[in-house]
Amino acid sequence: MLHGVVENAGAKAADAESRQVSRLLSFWRIFRTDFSGMLGLAAVGILIVLALLAPVIAPYDPYLQSLQSTLLPPSARHLAGTDELGRDVLSRMLYGARTTLLVVVSVSVLVAPIGLLIGICAGYFGGWIDRTLMRVVDIFLALPSLVLALGFVAALGAGTENAVLAIALTAWPPIARLARAETLTIRSSDYIAAARMYGASSFRIITAHVVPLCMPSIIVRVTLSMASVILTAAGLGFLGLGAQPPSAEWGTMISTGRKVMIDHWWVAAFPGIAILVTSLSFNLIGDALRDALDPRKA
Repeated sequence: MLHGVVENAGAKAADAESRQVSRLLSFWRIFRTDFSGMLGLAAVGILIVLALLAPVIAPYDPYLQSLQSTLLPPSARHLAGTDELGRDVLSRMLYGARTTLLVVVSVSVLVAPIGLLIGICAGYFGGWIDRTLMRVVDIFLALPSLVLALGFVAALGAGTENAVLAIALTAWPPIARLARAETLTIRSSDYIAAARMYGASSFRIITAHVVPLCMPSIIVRVTLSMASVILTAAGLGFLGLGAQPPSAEWGTMISTGRKVMIDHWWVAAFPGIAILVTSLSFNLIGDALRDALDPRKA
């Protein structure tokens, strides 16, 4: 009898694994047919490779100053020209990609669990817990994210680490709202009621049923928010509240380049193009993920 129980458990596990593989294959089949999504994925993939290989492929030291080579236009020697201190703009852009990706990944790692936890608790338990948490969310959403981030950075101090924390503190409320809306729909489902009847605890229901069902929407929302994270980080750098000189960061590069932008356009133009392409790529990936994770297309 024990042998039969073990075989039955093994069969169920194998069936669950087979369904998971089938869902992944279905997701990839839909995603790869989206040209814009694949284009965005390729662009982000190239950016990651360039950032990882920056010490190898950068033609110059990004911090090396040469007062004899200041504000040189793009040429075979300096493909993106040089800045006001004679530093190679292309090399600084490659190293700046590392800073940008670090900020994006760090903020995503922070905001996704926070927003998911607060949203699920508000939606599942309801009552005073829901009202309290949602009023906190409303307070954060009442102010523009960049203004709120500026306030946090002003209180915490300038720097990349503080910029990451400030952006994370302003980016979690929309995720919490989405997680709450998803949870409100899920908690009224029949299988949740059946799980309660069988004596499943709230923790078990949340971890086994609510979280997995909320994850697709959260993944899409976090991916779409990466573009705004990049723009906010660049804005803080532009205002001198993000990465501090001589660190290579796209927003900081634009800030220094604006002083000479009329006569030496390349100093600010190339970092600006990098921000535009990267933000657009993450938006394209997010749109494709939304379509691929739509259960109606499975």
